[in-house]
Amino acid sequence: MPEFPYSRLRRWPDVEAENLQAHDATDLLLVERALALEVPGSETVVIGDEYGAVTLALTAAGLSGIRVHQDLATGRRALARNAEALGIGGFTPHELDESLLAGARLVLLQLPKALAELDEIADAVARWAAPDAVLVAGGRVKHMTLAQNQVLAQTFGQVQAQRAERKSRLLVATEPLPAPESPPFPVSARHGGLVLVAHGGAFAGSRLDIGTRALLEALALDGSQLRRTERTGAASESNGGESTRSSGVVNGGRRVLDLGCGTGALAVSWALAHPRDRVVATDRSAAAVASARATAAANGVADRVEVTHDDAGSALAAGSFDAVLLNPPFHLGASVHTGAATRLFEAAVRLLRPQGQLFTVYNSSLGYRAELSRLIGPTEQLRRTPKFTVTRTVRRP
Repeated sequence: MPEFPYSRLRRWPDVEAENLQAHDATDLLLVERALALEVPGSETVVIGDEYGAVTLALTAAGLSGIRVHQDLATGRRALARNAEALGIGGFTPHELDESLLAGARLVLLQLPKALAELDEIADAVARWAAPDAVLVAGGRVKHMTLAQNQVLAQTFGQVQAQRAERKSRLLVATEPLPAPESPPFPVSARHGGLVLVAHGGAFAGSRLDIGTRALLEALALDGSQLRRTERTGAASESNGGESTRSSGVVNGGRRVLDLGCGTGALAVSWALAHPRDRVVATDRSAAAVASARATAAANGVADRVEVTHDDAGSALAAGSFDAVLLNPPFHLGASVHTGAATRLFEAAVRLLRPQGQLFTVYNSSLGYRAELSRLIGPTEQLRRTPKFTVTRTVRRP
C-alpha cells in the first residue's frame, strides 16, 4: 500500500503559515492504530479530524463508509477540499448525534482542548455507539493532562494510556458504561437578565467570559455609539424610533452581526436591548452555533436572532450590516496566533456597509487598534483596562 501523501494536505480556508501544518504525529498514530484493529470503515467514526488527515488516510487505505464529525466549519471545508484535490471519497459528514455513532465499534478522536467537550463526546459514544465500542483518543503529550483520563473514566470501564511516540500519545477507552437518562449537555446559567446555554465545545461554557463582559459594559456605558454616526436617511428618533432608511435596515431596525458568536451572549444581549433590530450570529464552531440557538430560545428572542454555521461570515452578503460585534480569538488550536483575529477584521470590512461600525474587544497587550484603523477605518478607544481594550471602528466609504 503506497504511503499517504500527508504533505499535500492544506489547512485552507483556515490560516496558513510556515509554522502551521495540516497534520501532526497524532494523526499518524490514530491511523496506524485503526489499521491495526481492522475494524470495517462502516463501523469506524472519526471525530475532531482538523483538516482530514485521519479520514482521508484511512479512506485511501480502503476503509469505505467512515463517518466523520468536525466541529469547525473551516475543518469541514478543508476536508472537502483536500478530498477533492486527492480524488478521495467514500466518507460521510455528520453532526455529533446518533446518526454519527449508531453501531460504531471504533471511534477515533483528536483530543479537544476543553474537558467539557471531551465529556460530551464521551457521553455520546457511550450513549449511541455499539456496546463493545473502543474509543482511541490522541493528542500531543505537551497538551495532555491526567484530567482527560479522569473524564474518560467517568464513561468507560477501562482507560489505558499508551506509550508516547513522536511526542504524541493515545488513550484507549473500552467497556462503555450505561449512559445516564439525560445527557450532561447543554448546560445553562443565568447572568442577571441573560441566560446562557452551552454545549461542551463552546468557548467559556455557560460562563460570561470577561472579554464579552467588557464589551457589553462599554456598549451600555455609551448607548448612543451606534446612532451617532448614522448618516442621511435616518428617521427622527424623537419618539424612540429607529432609523428606517439606513443601509441594511429590516422592519425599521438595524442589522447587527455577532461575528464569532460563541454562546450568543453579545447577539442575544443586543436583541434584548434593541427589540426593533435584526441580529445575525455566526460562528465556525458547530457547538457554538447550537449553544447560541439555545441561548436565543432561552431568552425569548429566537425569532429575532438568526444563527448560522459559517467561516468568518463567508455566506453573508457584503455590505449588509450596520454594526458588527466582535470578541476575536487569539488562538488557533493550541497555538497563539493573531491570524484568526485578522481574518475576522477582514470579514468585517466586507460585511459592514460604508460608515457601519465595528465594536471590538481584545487583550490590551495585542494592540489591534492600528490594524483596525488600517484595515477598516478610524478607530477610537471606548474603554481600556489592564486586561482588555474596547474599540469602535467606522468603516471608511
